[in-house]
Formats: sequence, structure tokens, C-alpha cells
Amino acid sequence: MPKLNSQASKYSQLIKKEAKRLGFDFCGVSKSDFLSEEAPRLEKWLKEQKHGQMKYMENYFDKRLDTRLLVENSKSVISLLYNYYPPKQQLTDTPKISKYAYGKDYHEIIKDKLHEFLSTLKEQIGNINGRAFVDSAPVLDKAWAAKSGLGWIGKNSNLINKQHGSFFFIAELIIDLELEYDGPLKDFCGTCTKCIDACPTQAIVAPYVVDGSKCISYLTIELKDEIPAEFDGKMGGWAFGCDVCQDVCPWNSFSKPHEQPLFTNESLLSFTEADWHDMTEETFNIIFKNSAVKRTKYKGLKRNLKFIKPGGV
Repeated sequence: MPKLNSQASKYSQLIKKEAKRLGFDFCGVSKSDFLSEEAPRLEKWLKEQKHGQMKYMENYFDKRLDTRLLVENSKSVISLLYNYYPPKQQLTDTPKISKYAYGKDYHEIIKDKLHEFLSTLKEQIGNINGRAFVDSAPVLDKAWAAKSGLGWIGKNSNLINKQHGSFFFIAELIIDLELEYDGPLKDFCGTCTKCIDACPTQAIVAPYVVDGSKCISYLTIELKDEIPAEFDGKMGGWAFGCDVCQDVCPWNSFSKPHEQPLFTNESLLSFTEADWHDMTEETFNIIFKNSAVKRTKYKGLKRNLKFIKPGGV
């Protein structure tokens, strides 16, 4: 048994070193298992219809809670954080998009890194099997990252890292290799309620509980119908996504600008209010060709912009 622990420790150190080489800011490891604490919370959230039209959240319920069902014979979940806090932000008084969508779609960039990561591990360790995930499969990534000691789940339901806040993409490698496991951190939100108080649509209905059907990110991206009239005047100038609950979080005063040039589209950041409202479908297809914003499609973006009054609010 000591030999196994020694080997597991050696492999874990190798993995964390490789994660750093590939540009990931933080790496933690947890045992592939059943998320017993998250199970009743997810069931209640779905039962109360807090996922709105995101019907895909109802699929693969068991796999969402047990990575051993998602990746057969898996023993470890390697959680990774990749910083996306921008060195430069949009012009003021213009329609706003979430910072994660300022540049090229993160799925493509990070997925490439994960495939390289997995290949390197196979070369250096041997015949291991696993899968890479970036927000594109039934994985409760924030729960696994918290379980791996990369932060805690804040009252806004985001993962918060004590060193650098919450502006991170979360990714996983789930593999069939025994590793040395990290433990969770304590919750450092304390009595703070800034995110709850600042939410424009009161989507954070209780500490740690977000009603997705009221969230501006849901309304501007996931919702395919017209935005309900009750949200008129409450969208806070957001055309795609929303960062309010992160922007007001005191822990994000520790955020540091990323160094990934692909996460910055200079032409997009220089868009004026007129550029947004006068945008043609042709311009949309050019500007957002490799962007996460393409998810909302031109029609969806124009719908969102109708809710934004002159002056960006």
C-alpha cells in the first residue's frame, strides 16, 4: 500500500507540473465518486423548475452525479482552472457582454490543451484511459473543482478561488488512474451578500441558490423565446451573459489579467453603442465567427439589444 501511495503522489505532482506548463492557473485532484451532497440539491433545483428551458439539465441525472458512470473505471477527477479576466474591457456606455466571451470560444482553446495534456500523461505514465471535459458534458464542474480544493462555491453559485477570485474557465480530465487526492476548502463568503443585493433580476433567490430562469445569462443566451416583459428595464445593459455577481464580489479584487491573446478581440472591445445597434447579420457572422457569442445567433442578439436603452442600460 505505501508503494501505491508513493506512486499516486508522484503521478499527482507530475500532473500538476504539466497543468502549469499548459497554462492552467490551478490544478486539484479528487476521487472519482458519487456526489452525495449535490444529489438532493440538484434534484430540488430541477423539481422547482429553476433551470427554465434548459431541459438538457434533466438528462443524464445519474451521470451528472457520478463520474464513474460517465467514464468507466475512472478513479480520479483532475480539475483545472484557466483565467479569463481581461487586461482590457469594453467601452463604457455600450451594450455589454460577459468577459468570458471577449475573444475566441474558450471550448476550442482549452479542449486542445486537454488533449495535449492527456497525450502527455499517456507518454509519461503509460496506458491510461480517460476523457477531457470543458463545460460540454454532464459534469458538475464547480462541485468537482471545490471538492479538489480549488475554491469554494459562493453565494452566487460560482466557484471562488481565494487567490484570484472567480473569473476562471473550469475543465476536467477524468481518468482511470489512482492519484493523491486534495481536500475541499472552507467557505470564505462569511456574512457578505453583495452578489445577492446587486443581482439586477433578483435571480439569487437565497444564498447559494440561483433561479436560472431569472438570470440575465439565461435570458440572453439559453432562452429561445422572447424575453418576458417583467425584465424590461432590469437587464442592466447586458446583451450576452452577465458578470454583475462576479464584478461586485470582493474576492475578485484579487483577479489578475490573463495572458492569452486569443481571449481578446480588439475590434469587439472598440464597438460603440451605434456599432452594436446597427450591426448587420453579415458583420455578426464575421465578428463572432469563432466566438461564444454565436450561440445566441444574430436573431437572439438583436432581441437582447431591444431591451437595452440608449446609454447602454
